Amino acid sequence: MTINPLISSKAQIGANPQIGNGTLIQDDVIIGDNVIIGNNAILANGSRIGNNVKISHGAVISTEPQDLKFGGEITTVEIGDNSTIREYATINRGTNHSKKTVVGKNCFIMSYVHIAHDCVIGDNVIIANATNMGGHVEIDNFANVGGLVAIHQFVKIGKYSFVGAGVKTVKDVPPYILAGGYPLSYEGLNKVGLKRKGFTQEQIDEIKNAYDVIYNSGLNVSQAVKEIKSKNSITNEVNEILNFISKADRGIIPYRK
Repeated sequence: MTINPLISSKAQIGANPQIGNGTLIQDDVIIGDNVIIGNNAILANGSRIGNNVKISHGAVISTEPQDLKFGGEITTVEIGDNSTIREYATINRGTNHSKKTVVGKNCFIMSYVHIAHDCVIGDNVIIANATNMGGHVEIDNFANVGGLVAIHQFVKIGKYSFVGAGVKTVKDVPPYILAGGYPLSYEGLNKVGLKRKGFTQEQIDEIKNAYDVIYNSGLNVSQAVKEIKSKNSITNEVNEILNFISKADRGIIPYRK
């Protein structure tokens, strides 16, 4: 272990750490085994770092939320096993709303990404360079977000979806789809991603049929949901879509024909 006077003796650090010069680790920090931390990073109070996590130079973890309602309460940032946080990414800790900000397992958070207070990032999520999100954003498992994306507070992004680069995201992005353009819109299924993750052609066809009703039938979203529910059998994937829509407080992105 590199000797570094900026590491608090109160911090709990697991086996086999590699910690770069100039890195600050404060008192209330818990770090798992085999964690690699680059130079000049900051792990502030409330950092909870899993095993085999890589945190690159200059990353800033668990600093206070950028929320005027924050009153200094004790909150955390949780980063799951095997995730990578690249250079100069910033992850703020939670507020009283949920007490924590979460990045799941096996995530890849690229350089200059900002994850705000109370965000929840699922497992196996990829977020590309300089994406910035407001508070309370939720990004579900296996979603990919392109670079330079601005995500409005409270937006939800569904599992296995792909959001294109350089877009403003102000409505919820349903699961399994490609989203792009301006305004951000449904552009079809994330077929390549779904096939890579082992979805069968039958599953993909069922997902497409559901989105055809939602986006191409002339029905509004509520009517489309009723139409889909009227069918005798609903697959797990279609049920995931319906559940997502039921919780889409900001409404789902449109289809730009």
